[in-house]
Amino acid sequence: MHDDYHHDLSYREGAPSVRTREGVELYWESAGEGIAITTLNNFFFSAPFWRDYTDELAKHYRVVSYDLCNHGHSTRLAQEPTWEEHAADLIGLLDGLEIESTYLLASSASTQLARDVALAYPDRVRGLVLAGPVLGPQGMRRHRGLQRAWLRTLNDHDIPTLFSHMYPEFISTEMNEEYGAAGYLGLRESFLAMSTPEELNNGLTLAQKGDSSPELLTRVQAPTLIALGDDDILLSPTAGHELAALFPNGRCEIMPKAGHVPFLDDPGGFQELVRKFIDETEANV
Repeated sequence: MHDDYHHDLSYREGAPSVRTREGVELYWESAGEGIAITTLNNFFFSAPFWRDYTDELAKHYRVVSYDLCNHGHSTRLAQEPTWEEHAADLIGLLDGLEIESTYLLASSASTQLARDVALAYPDRVRGLVLAGPVLGPQGMRRHRGLQRAWLRTLNDHDIPTLFSHMYPEFISTEMNEEYGAAGYLGLRESFLAMSTPEELNNGLTLAQKGDSSPELLTRVQAPTLIALGDDDILLSPTAGHELAALFPNGRCEIMPKAGHVPFLDDPGGFQELVRKFIDETEANV
């Protein structure tokens, strides 16, 4: 039964890579045509994971997904990239694909990368979609506390134990009840297939770093959508609206009964929110 909840994480045979900086090539894949949406991995996802959560968007836009350096099928370096290097890689990818500007779709830890790219390369970012953001002082403090606990679990035990630790924290109560044992096992199978212990250790360590100042958000000029589950362990709906208000052009949409990764709970509803946001943003350009 857990196969019903399994993701197709297979990589496309012969898929080209893009060189982004000296010694770094990124795996990428693209679906659809038109305005670009680029997904950002949060150290737990790989590029193929996004297919199930962007299939409707790909009917209207071009959706680009890629593996971060040191993860998935992209180049492995001895030194873990910094946030600045991950940002430079993204711009190198856009250059290689001849994408002048894009919407960034980020989740959890990768919402920090989306923020940093929007600040450093404002002309390349049409808008931000931040699902379960970890930005602002409250979100970052709580997120880093959770990640320190996850790191201890990973280093003291293994990835299956880490997943059992994380599962009730990032999955909503509603989804937990609905999925049951079959859903738990299916999602665990996908989780185990996407990362090695070293990749998770490096990613969780990097996620502890970076500026948490709310003042940075006031300088983000790109239109910003915060998609927040009302069962998110990090931010309450009130805190989500307060966070959105820090952005010059921000809004917060609450997804009922969803958890920290709200598109897991309602892929269709999430993609409809994103589509509405992009269409309204483009109409005001």
